[in-house]
Amino acid sequence: MARNRWDREDAPEKHIGLLQLVQMLSLLVIFVAGIIIGIATSPHINRYFDSLAQLTFTNNIASPKISDDNCTILRTCEKVDCLSMEGFVHPDNLTHSMTDDEVLWRASMLPYKKGYPFDRVPKVAFMFLTRGPLPLLPLWERFFRGHAGYFSIYVHTHEDYELNVSTDSPFHGRKIPSKDVEWGSISMVDAEKRLLANALLDFSNERFVLLSESCIPIYKFSIVYKYLIRSKESFVESYDAPTRYGRGRYNQKMLPDIHLYQWRKGSQWFEIQRDLAVYLVSDTKYHTIFKKYCRPACYPDEHYIPTYLNMFHGSLNANRTVTWVDWSTVAPHPPTYDGIDITEGFIKSIRNKGKLCSYNSEMTSVCYLFARKFAPSALVPLLNLTSTVMGF
Repeated sequence: MARNRWDREDAPEKHIGLLQLVQMLSLLVIFVAGIIIGIATSPHINRYFDSLAQLTFTNNIASPKISDDNCTILRTCEKVDCLSMEGFVHPDNLTHSMTDDEVLWRASMLPYKKGYPFDRVPKVAFMFLTRGPLPLLPLWERFFRGHAGYFSIYVHTHEDYELNVSTDSPFHGRKIPSKDVEWGSISMVDAEKRLLANALLDFSNERFVLLSESCIPIYKFSIVYKYLIRSKESFVESYDAPTRYGRGRYNQKMLPDIHLYQWRKGSQWFEIQRDLAVYLVSDTKYHTIFKKYCRPACYPDEHYIPTYLNMFHGSLNANRTVTWVDWSTVAPHPPTYDGIDITEGFIKSIRNKGKLCSYNSEMTSVCYLFARKFAPSALVPLLNLTSTVMGF
């Protein structure tokens, strides 16, 4: 009886052990079968992944889309180094796909490391804000001739306008991504900041002058260049006008950010140094206030920069413009000069109005470097005076 009892108790243990053995053998069979199947199919798998890798490599590197005009499209980096130092500090191509916010953000970057890791020749950025063609283009081409490497040109015009100039012109390929501008609106300031932002991408640009299609130089390039590069101040007209055309345009809704005593008026046609240009393109707060509260008969292009600089960077500003214009008559706009008005005496009178102005804490009679407004008919008479009067 005892032996049978123990046999009955041992039976379940023997059954469990046998079951475990069968499971182990089954797993072993499945494992071996998997190895055999893997070996048999490995050539197909290798060929699949090889073809997939080849396809991916071909699409991304071996056969990139190449454009001679825009480095943002993929290139073969063995031939063109899109991240080269030269391309970063001296972007030759002005065509890009950045939005306004993106180019303003990029232009706002300031290096903290002192000095430059390249031979930097400071340049003057000539920024032309135009409504279309440049009727006085031949005059400016003659002005720039022989001074390559000391200036940069940027043209903002209608979005769809094509700037057709010869390939040897300093204006060739110098149109920036532009948007249409409505006179008297914040879009005028947007265009100015767009010009500054694109010009700031070239780290050699040290001075930035805003010009229109009706502006002319009244001195030769070497004088203009030295005058601006050596200046310790920027040239932005900013004054308090206790009239309806000045304080009368102030909106109390700008409080508490802008007070009436801080409000300023001035000429749109400015010249500023690099640090101030960076400050301007970096500003969002005050630009938004002007966009919201400065509308006709308040004109942002006459108040935004003069007020902003007066509030934060007045010590860096000479508080005058270097672009002459005739406001001798009371009118909404200054007069335009035609060909019949252009004489040697007229150009000399613009240069020296019998007044002195401050330059680097000293008095000088050279107060204006440019002048406006000149009609297309003034081109030929002006060209006839470049060598005898203006020196180029």
